[in-house]
Amino acid sequence: MVGHLNLILRLVIWFLLTADFTVVNIIIGISVALLLPGRQRAKEALKDWLRVLGEVLVAIPQAYFEAIEIIIRPHKYEEITMERVKPGRTPGLIFLDIFLITFTPKTIVLKYHEDGWYEVHRVRRRKKT
Repeated sequence: MVGHLNLILRLVIWFLLTADFTVVNIIIGISVALLLPGRQRAKEALKDWLRVLGEVLVAIPQAYFEAIEIIIRPHKYEEITMERVKPGRTPGLIFLDIFLITFTPKTIVLKYHEDGWYEVHRVRRRKKT
């Protein structure tokens, strides 16, 4: 089941990156998803994958909302914060976390620290007090 989720995840990321649903692009996406090398199989909880896939679906409208918000009300302040990686995350789930953080316009992961932290750059409308 997790293998199918990996394939679906790869395809979702492909379509988010290309925004092209032509037959040729679908064939290329499926080919790329199948040809990408696998990784060591770790016991990943199905509930974690389903939760993250749900977060991806929520992130899409959130990204549009944030983009419109930045256009209407410019964000002039920046900050870099450290966020803890959720416990028990596999490399695939860590990648998804980084993808989700970076997908929205107000945040980007600058660096993943092997000791379990993400370095995140954020833009803000107001200075933190």
